[in-house]
Amino acid sequence: MKEYLFSYGTLQYEKTQLEIFGKVLLGTPDILDGYKLFTIEIRDPIFLARGEARSQSTLVRTNYLADHVEGTVFEINREELQLTDKYEPGNYQRIKVALRSGKEAWIYMAT
Repeated sequence: MKEYLFSYGTLQYEKTQLEIFGKVLLGTPDILDGYKLFTIEIRDPIFLARGEARSQSTLVRTNYLADHVEGTVFEINREELQLTDKYEPGNYQRIKVALRSGKEAWIYMAT
C-alpha cells in the first residue's frame, strides 16, 4: 500500500535516504499550508549518536494560510514508513496532513 511522506528537512537528502532506505527516493516538490518552521534542540541520544545535528527544524501549526513550508513529497510503502518512524527523534510524532497538491501525506513534528 502506498503512503505519502512530506519532508521539509533531512529526509530530502540522498545521503539520509540511502542510510535509512538503502535507495534514493523519487519525490516531487509540494507545499504545506498553515505551518511554519521552528528550530529546536534535539536531546534524543539515539538520534544524536548517528551524528545528526543537535538543532533541527520542526513544524509549528499556525492555521494561517499565508504561512507555508516548502518541501518534497515522497511515495513510499508501509515498511519504509516504519523505517522513518525509527529514524526520527523520539520527541517527534507522525501525523497526516493535506498538502497544497491535494495529497494526504504524513509529516513528523516535535511534540
